[in-house]
Amino acid sequence: MTSQTAYAQDMSSLANEVLEISGAPAASIGVMREGNMRVASAGTIYRNGPAVTDESLWHIGSNTKSMTATLIARLAERGVIRWEDTIADVLGSVLSDIDQGYRAVTYADLLHHRAGLPANPGRLSMIRMSGSAAERDVPADRLSAADAALAQAPRAQGSFQYSNLGYIVAGAMLEQQTGLSWETLITRHVFEPLGMDSAGFGAPGVSAPETQPWGHRKLLFVRRAISPGPAGDNPPFFGPAGTVHLSIPDHLTYLNAHATQDTTFLTPQSWQRLHDPPEGADYSAGWGHRQGVLAHAGSNTMWYSFVAFDPQTQTSAVINVNSGDRARAEAAIAAVVAKLFQP
Repeated sequence: MTSQTAYAQDMSSLANEVLEISGAPAASIGVMREGNMRVASAGTIYRNGPAVTDESLWHIGSNTKSMTATLIARLAERGVIRWEDTIADVLGSVLSDIDQGYRAVTYADLLHHRAGLPANPGRLSMIRMSGSAAERDVPADRLSAADAALAQAPRAQGSFQYSNLGYIVAGAMLEQQTGLSWETLITRHVFEPLGMDSAGFGAPGVSAPETQPWGHRKLLFVRRAISPGPAGDNPPFFGPAGTVHLSIPDHLTYLNAHATQDTTFLTPQSWQRLHDPPEGADYSAGWGHRQGVLAHAGSNTMWYSFVAFDPQTQTSAVINVNSGDRARAEAAIAAVVAKLFQP
């Protein structure tokens, strides 16, 4: 047996291990090192449905956050925005009631979760702004969510407090400064330059439900498949905080740009801004730091996605399941992630 064949078998075995431990209908894993990409998949899009493939699309939840930060770095390099732009600078003329505590908050503060914003918008806002992107004025919803959040006093400002709202506010700021939606901006400045042709927004497979994995969540103690559509994701205004879907090969391409600090995409200074946490912290712009590895997880409660890269070995990895059972997903990831980083 050649080493190439053995490696492929190992990947398939690991994908099945993730499938078994997570209890999800489907699992897919990928690793990229020195330009060499390996992907393996197991299971079906829902119970007894069509099989997933290595090109299937996966919802990545909060792993979108580093992409929003990367977009900000790209726009800052082009002089469209500045890292030091504040909420008052950008939104002060369109929002009439910004609490004084938020006025000096910058893009960097928002991306590092140090603005003091709550984790999420209120439940009524979530319900009021639900629906498909085609039915909503998504930038207007984003600005409305920012308006409601910024009118309240900050919580624990300056210290780490994980916040989807922080990234939603950053998205609203980008839209005010460019006149373009966050969806258009990230497509033009991140997805297209990196050749991430599979990337899109919301639950994958809306136009062809039988071709892509469905998310699953527990309802009345039973794991149920959630068909693609508005019910399969958070409201569209959540975009900058977590609505992207894409294939594992495209996700690995994105991660490899970070792992190698691709200077055709961003300058070394921009990569440093994205990857270096504030002093004394272990989180930076969509990445948690642990023993030299940068990692993050994402879930919209119906999917679970884990990504990591090691800048020393320039190795990247992705592990995805189409179930929001966090405890079982994390157990599956813990069982296999170190094996993906082995030489």
